[in-house]
Amino acid sequence: MSTTTLRRGLGRWFRTVTTTSTGPQLPLAYELHEPSKSITNSSPIIILHGLFGSKKNNRGISKVLARDLGRPVYAIASLILLSLRTKTLKIDLRNHGDSPHHLHHDYLSMARDVEGFIFAHALKKSTIIGHSMGAKTAMMLALVCPALVHDIVSVDNAPVRNMFQSNFSKYIQGLKRIEEQNVQKQSEADGILQKFVESLPVRQFLLGNFYRTEKGTFKSKVPLDILENSLENLRNFPYIDSDSLKFNNPALFIRGTKSKYVTDDFLPEIEKLFPRYRLVDVVAGHWLISENPEEFRKAVVNFLSPA
Repeated sequence: MSTTTLRRGLGRWFRTVTTTSTGPQLPLAYELHEPSKSITNSSPIIILHGLFGSKKNNRGISKVLARDLGRPVYAIASLILLSLRTKTLKIDLRNHGDSPHHLHHDYLSMARDVEGFIFAHALKKSTIIGHSMGAKTAMMLALVCPALVHDIVSVDNAPVRNMFQSNFSKYIQGLKRIEEQNVQKQSEADGILQKFVESLPVRQFLLGNFYRTEKGTFKSKVPLDILENSLENLRNFPYIDSDSLKFNNPALFIRGTKSKYVTDDFLPEIEKLFPRYRLVDVVAGHWLISENPEEFRKAVVNFLSPA
């Protein structure tokens, strides 16, 4: 797709979405995984992970969904793309994994990156699955470019501003402290992070964002300053005029019963933008894909399986 055509296609974004986002589309790093059995549906599924995630996350659930649905799976660093019982492709979002870094880190920018990826790979009738930050990116893409999206699965997030304080600021402080200390051992890094993050699984997840330099010290793969300055963008969701912009295809919202991200108060806002939405509750917190993978799998397979 040419730059001229792409800009013309994106013109409505700036008429219907209130945002200050600017900047180029970034090419996204990805991995491709093929299912062991024959492809029964070539329409891709795109899974987008959350803040501090990468294409190595959700590998297990990606393979399971590809197996159960017979579609290919594409995974982006902050996103993952799946297609039932076909090939699987994993991708990194901007400022995550192996994808480029950029000062702009907001939902419109990330949605534009995914749009560019879909065009570059000539993907049709894509299912977009996103968790947390990836969920809002999926919603953004579905609203501004509905012709590219067949359906979506939003995992524990809603198209609203999150009014409560998250722990992400503390996470970034801890990751920065590890870099400042020039630690060389995993145990040392974990010891520092314990002062900021109580949960061992969350610490292990966050420590996956480091690599070792030639001197053996821990260095963050992700631009911590950029992400820290973008936390307000990530709490928010661009204003959408629901009278002129809706996603009229099916949408599944999966929420954790122990999480505060999707309350009953948000359901009317979801319905305004996604009138064909379904809601499934899973007994878990915000990290429900890892906390209760079987119930998550069942919800997604039931939603995407032919009636």
